[in-house]
Amino acid sequence: MSGAGVLYAEGLLASEAAAHARPAEVQVEWERWPLARRLRVLRRARQRMAEGAETLAEAISGELERSRADTLVAEVLPLLAACRYLERSAAAVLRTRRDGAAGRPLWLGRVTSETERVALGRVLVIGPANYPLLLPGVQVLQALAAGNAVVWKPGRGGGPVAQAMAARLREAGLPDGLLRVTDESAAAGQAAIAEGPDKIFFTGSGAVGREVLRRAAEQAIPCVVELSGADAAIVLPSARLEQVVRALGFGLRLNGSATCMAPRRVLLVNAAAERRSELEQRLRREIKTVAAVRLPRAMLDLVTALLQEAREDGAEVIGGEIDGDGRFFPALVLGGQAEMRLTQTDVSAPVLTVIEVQGMAGVLAAQAACPMALTASIFGEERAARALAARLKVGHVSLNDLIVPTADPRVPFSGRKASGFGATRGAEGLLEMTAPRVIAVRRGSTRRQYAPTGATHVGLFAGLASWMYGGTTGARLHGLTRMVRSARAIAQADAMKRSGDVQCE
Repeated sequence: MSGAGVLYAEGLLASEAAAHARPAEVQVEWERWPLARRLRVLRRARQRMAEGAETLAEAISGELERSRADTLVAEVLPLLAACRYLERSAAAVLRTRRDGAAGRPLWLGRVTSETERVALGRVLVIGPANYPLLLPGVQVLQALAAGNAVVWKPGRGGGPVAQAMAARLREAGLPDGLLRVTDESAAAGQAAIAEGPDKIFFTGSGAVGREVLRRAAEQAIPCVVELSGADAAIVLPSARLEQVVRALGFGLRLNGSATCMAPRRVLLVNAAAERRSELEQRLRREIKTVAAVRLPRAMLDLVTALLQEAREDGAEVIGGEIDGDGRFFPALVLGGQAEMRLTQTDVSAPVLTVIEVQGMAGVLAAQAACPMALTASIFGEERAARALAARLKVGHVSLNDLIVPTADPRVPFSGRKASGFGATRGAEGLLEMTAPRVIAVRRGSTRRQYAPTGATHVGLFAGLASWMYGGTTGARLHGLTRMVRSARAIAQADAMKRSGDVQCE
């Protein structure tokens, strides 16, 4: 067994031992800790992870198509930045909101309310195989900062690094039983769901995500899911083609193209024949610089079938060969169509399809044809790019860049359509780890709100509605008049009732 494997096995034993440390009671006590005290634990863990950054990177599976340097910049550094963001911003994000008299409805009298953000209880984080540290790691940190206990189910190959991060947290003072790391198996994920967590955060493929949602629905467990994409790079007439091609090459290389936000479609807008030819020639050269990757057999079979369908649909396919070692060479598909199955399928492989479209309407139609809507990139003059971005139904739009801006720990990440729902990271992701709890206080001795109503109250309430919310001065004055008349009638009826009560006595 490798060194990382030994550490993983030892970590599993430690996690199992911690699981018996009365996790419910531990979570309640952790939530009672002042937020500043919880954040100090995260700060110490962040410092330990930073000082052992290379060791943390070494714990990530060597099967991923990336260098150690890529792991540090793509996973470790963004995780550390996300932790520091929490240390600095969690107090403001989770601050209790107090509502006084301003904006209070008239009929609520002297009622004041405050809305707290409280921990959910026990959160299940199901991580992916492609980014086993950053994506689930940020969710774990946010869940802990909010006062939750966490069960972390790593993706394939993600167990050792999950245990390594958990160890840094325990060294930093995280109470035993608050974070449990399971094994990597599907059965472990199913068992964790069956335990009935208060919320599930899943990152992975659409197929597995739908299975998680089905199981969660049986217990009415809320979920945040980050699923796959088939993201578009939109090339406006004002875009610099050299910049576009370099960005696309980066997106295809990053993590062996096993990135949910990797570019899969190039929407070439209003391109003359000469410009289209120049882009295609540049892409032909760029695709040759992207290394071949090893793909799981199921993905290799899927990509091969989709490329064959594209050829049959009249597209030109450059590359896409498979060598004797089973490695897949990147594929460039020219003359693609938005309706092709290739451009509507989650493909974790270096495949890029160029689709010509006309105007904003063509872009929107191509986007509508794709069932996924995770991110999009727009290249071109900023004002035109912003106008188009405002029309895109995706979770994140990068102008003149792709993938990299999503690593900003201050911004949320979320998908639309078949790419998921709910947010992770940023303030929105932290709020997803909490539930709102409202405490309302009535001051004063009035009990009028409990009095029974009758026919005489109809005019009072209808008049109040017209007076407070009517659209014209006439309507408001009419409502006021009606309200005053009804109030007088109610007062007279109350006086007669009191008089009758006195006579009976």
